Amino acid sequence: MDRYNDKTNAANTGSWNGFIIMNQFILEHIRTIELIGVIMRIASFAFVSWLGPKSPFLLIWTINTTDAIMLSWCAILKKDLAYSILNVFWVIIGIIGICRAGALIH
Repeated sequence: MDRYNDKTNAANTGSWNGFIIMNQFILEHIRTIELIGVIMRIASFAFVSWLGPKSPFLLIWTINTTDAIMLSWCAILKKDLAYSILNVFWVIIGIIGICRAGALIH
């Protein structure tokens, strides 16, 4: 049975069906998604360390916030409170960083 196309499950979940399907996909590929998120985090910090003030900060904050969303979602699905808090914190900081780098706030 294909869990992504289970019509009886879809009929019972209504508008939450998209999240359920996405959560199932993430849970099936969680180690890969976490690895990609960690590599993105390492790469963004390495880039800033290497280029210093010449770094494209809007790009760096966008990458950092994207990996924080990925890692937060994985941690929440795994019910890992410590990493959920840590990565949701990084999402908030990332949104502020994007706004500052994009000159939306000072």
